[in-house]
Amino acid sequence: MTNLNRRKFIQLSAGATGAAAALNMLPPLIQKALAVNAYNPSKSINDVQHVVILMQENRSFDHYFGTMKGVRGFGDRFPVPLESGERAFHQSDGKKIIPPYRADKKTMNAALIHGTPHDFPDTQAAWNQGKYGFWPKFKTPFSMAYYTREEIPFQYALAESFTISDAYHCSIATGTDPNRIVFFSGSNFNPEKRAAGINCTDADSEPSNLRCWVTQDESLPEPHYKYRGNAFKWDTIPDALQKAGISWRIYQDPKDNWDGAMHGCLAFESFRNAKPGSPIHENGMKHWSLEDLTKDVKENKLPQVSWILPSQSNSEHPSGPSSPNRGGDFTHQVLTAITSNPEVWSKTVFFLTFDENDGLFDHLPAPAVPSYNADGSLAGKSTLELLGMYFNNKNGTAEFPNPFHADDMAKGGPVRKRVYQDKRDTISGNLRPWGMGPRVPMYIISPWSKGGWVDSQVADHTSVGQFLEKRFGIHLAAISPWHRSVSSDLTSAFDFVNPNDPRFPELPATANYEDLEAASKQLPQAVAPATIMPLFQEKGTKFSRALPYNLHTHAKVDGNSKSISLLFSNAGKAGVVFHVYDLKHLEKIPKRYTVEANKSLTDEWDLSADAGTYDLEVYGPNGYFRHFSGDSNKPEPEISVKYDSKKGAVILTVQSGSKFSDITVVSNAYDYKGPWDAKVTANASFQKTWGLADSGNWYDFSVSSKDGGSFLRRFAGRVETGKPGITDPAMALDIQS
Repeated sequence: MTNLNRRKFIQLSAGATGAAAALNMLPPLIQKALAVNAYNPSKSINDVQHVVILMQENRSFDHYFGTMKGVRGFGDRFPVPLESGERAFHQSDGKKIIPPYRADKKTMNAALIHGTPHDFPDTQAAWNQGKYGFWPKFKTPFSMAYYTREEIPFQYALAESFTISDAYHCSIATGTDPNRIVFFSGSNFNPEKRAAGINCTDADSEPSNLRCWVTQDESLPEPHYKYRGNAFKWDTIPDALQKAGISWRIYQDPKDNWDGAMHGCLAFESFRNAKPGSPIHENGMKHWSLEDLTKDVKENKLPQVSWILPSQSNSEHPSGPSSPNRGGDFTHQVLTAITSNPEVWSKTVFFLTFDENDGLFDHLPAPAVPSYNADGSLAGKSTLELLGMYFNNKNGTAEFPNPFHADDMAKGGPVRKRVYQDKRDTISGNLRPWGMGPRVPMYIISPWSKGGWVDSQVADHTSVGQFLEKRFGIHLAAISPWHRSVSSDLTSAFDFVNPNDPRFPELPATANYEDLEAASKQLPQAVAPATIMPLFQEKGTKFSRALPYNLHTHAKVDGNSKSISLLFSNAGKAGVVFHVYDLKHLEKIPKRYTVEANKSLTDEWDLSADAGTYDLEVYGPNGYFRHFSGDSNKPEPEISVKYDSKKGAVILTVQSGSKFSDITVVSNAYDYKGPWDAKVTANASFQKTWGLADSGNWYDFSVSSKDGGSFLRRFAGRVETGKPGITDPAMALDIQS
């Protein structure tokens, strides 16, 4: 907790809808298990004896939690700009604006919404290398649907009982197989070629569904799989665990795992060639049910690492057929199993996430390596080597034979042809960043993460592998240096030192999912409304984990050369991606800058085409925002921002140049009074410090010129003190309740 006292916290949280009072009780066994204290002898990650992992199907973060209080959802105060002049929530189908809309269970078939396109070409086209703008055009209007806690009470209660990440992204901007391959190995493209600086083609990478989808051939050894595509040869996580002597198992029905698609290891030689009786075959290819899982837990024989693969009907996939209700019931069954022995549960971490977002919309710009412009230049920079981090689509927009398409498998139809690029997607060339992709939900469920926390450190599917590395001492060579720099190992989501808290929110029942689905089917399809509905997010804050970020962006204008330089500095403990949008040229790909911990880099904008004027916005993790606007033809003061991390304060310095500066500083949020006027003589400075205790260390201030010119510097974010705090108290205050 920050130095905010509990009374202040309650004031900041006022107005939010409480969930627990309206929820039904879980069975007594689960309530009893939730009351079990965490195993805590070493007060470190080494207290974790078991990790259980469930990856569900195809839901985006905004789709599930965009309306939940305290997370970066529809009340985000800094949505990125679109070429249309609107902001990220005002997406278009090419003809009209279609913002996010509620799939209301009272009026629509909300439980069984339509699935949407979610392959490499349509995701690249919708992402538009960071420009966004036409998500429903490439993903259909169904992609803009979202739920509230009324539609998915179990998912909300689970998040509010434990910890939810609001910065967890799928790894690849495409579909199931590529993301599950990353999840089970650390990469979906050949790590040896990446290390050699070679960008992989589809021959040694997985841009679209292919290698994990199997057919049954009874003439082959159990599980009678016939595979597609060439096998990858790098180690999976189970391979690494096996070599290190760490026990593991994949709980699944090999004949009911959506034709193999849930099993990312099926793309790999070690699994395809595993013989009956071998550890890989016995633990990773055989039928191990939830009953087996329950038995292993009760007998204290749970492996150190376990994966659970859902069936198609339990996967939570839109048009699966599955639903949040059915998927929630499956999660309930898994939780019942792993909490059936309090001693085992006290030593267990349960990660629950989703492979990808389907086509469902999420507004947050995905951290990624810089994109290539159509002319072959790079839109951004990195302190890390970037060669090898791109998909090399040598076929361009040409069609070529493809031995399999997931839709054909589901429909039993003929083989089709595949393209990896939409013909309308011409903003970039054949080299495309692999990811990250849109945010997906990630629940961190354990005795060390209970209490309704939010973790906002950037993460992706490599993060679970990094957590296993840190806990069990293995090394996953497939995880790239870029991912290791930018993606969390998820330890920020836990309190291993003082985990035991006696308060436990209640969870609702889930076994009535069939009744909920049946009732939902009687209602009209969940379609976008004819009139634009206002955005909604619950007001209030949540407890927030400490983050490793200490970020700065400093602008220096050169009137002689008609240019502006931005210095990106990272004094924190984790690498980050800065996104820069040029408001004067929103037709261009936004630039992205990867800056490792304790490093910096600089880039320059030539302003001659805009008569020396500029207007740039910078975005970073957890609400970090900077706005630089002005005219290089006029004398402008230089602005610097520093933090006092010990006191939780932000320090502004205004340095006048050779001319007198007359400026105004205003507080844009958090009620820090003002404005503050300052007349700064030539070659002099003005300094102002704000203690941020009353806002949980969040800040948002602007500096402008009193002469009415275009000069503006805006800086917003949170000062990290190394201690837990609260989420943004100003979230959702600007939108209609």
